[in-house]
Amino acid sequence: MASRKLEDLDSVLASAFLECKRRYELAYLGNKVIVTCTYRPNEEQNELYKQGRTKAGAKVTNAKGGQSPHNYKPALAFDIAFLGKDEKLDWREEHFATFARIMKDVNPVIEWGGEWKFKDTPHFQIRNWKDKI
Repeated sequence: MASRKLEDLDSVLASAFLECKRRYELAYLGNKVIVTCTYRPNEEQNELYKQGRTKAGAKVTNAKGGQSPHNYKPALAFDIAFLGKDEKLDWREEHFATFARIMKDVNPVIEWGGEWKFKDTPHFQIRNWKDKI
C-alpha cells in the first residue's frame, strides 16, 4: 500500500519538504500543503502505468514498477496537493509552481515534475535519483 509518511521518504527530501511547507504556508496563510505519496509499491505503480493505456483515464505516469523514485525505500520522490482555506483540494498549477520556486531555494538538488515534457505537477524528486539506488 502506498505511503504518505515522511518516515518513508529520503531524509534530504523530508527535510526539504518540511522547510518548503513552512515557508509556503507562512506566505499563503490558510492554505495547507499535504503529502499524497512518498513510497509506492511496484504493484500500485504498474496499475498507475496501465491508466490511459489498458485502463480508462488519462495517462498519469510513464514509469512501470521499479522505474519510479517512489518505488524505493526510502522513497526518492514525493507528491503533494494543496488544501485551500475551505479545506477543499486545490489543484491549480500556480500553487505547485510557487512551491517549486520555494523548493529551488531550499534545496536545488530537488527537481519538479511540472518542468518536464510529460508534466507531473504534484511530483518532486531528487535529481539523478538513480545514482542513489
